[in-house]
Parts: sequence; C-alpha cells; structure tokens
Amino acid sequence: MYGWICLEVRVTMKIFKSYTLTWWQIGLFKLALLAAGAAIGAIWHVFFGANLMALVVIAVAASAYVAYVTLRQ
Repeated sequence: MYGWICLEVRVTMKIFKSYTLTWWQIGLFKLALLAAGAAIGAIWHVFFGANLMALVVIAVAASAYVAYVTLRQ
C-alpha cells in the first residue's frame, strides 16, 4: 500500500572464535608486531617518551596475564 517493503535481517557475529595457529604463523604475527612497534617508536618517540612508565606498566600487566592464562592450561 505504501510502496515500501520492510525486511528485517539479523546477523549474529562471533567475535571471539577459537582457532589454532602453527608455529610459523605465530612467528609471522610476532614479526608483524615487532615491525609495527619499531615503526611507531621511531615516528612517535616524543609522545611515547613522555608516557613511558604507563606503557611499561601496561606491558608488564598484559604479560603477567598472558603468562597466568598459559600456565593455568
């Protein structure tokens, strides 16, 4: 009657999926992170230098959490 057709589409997304990577895929991922970190550190050294302590605290906390989860399994 109005010329409009209303369709409702619902799509569910699973953001956190379980997956397994091989050792060389993990190596590539770590290499990419290392390269990105070096690039960011080289370009934004003034900004990150002022916030160095906060970055160290975040790195230690994240590493401790990953170590805890890894050793718990």
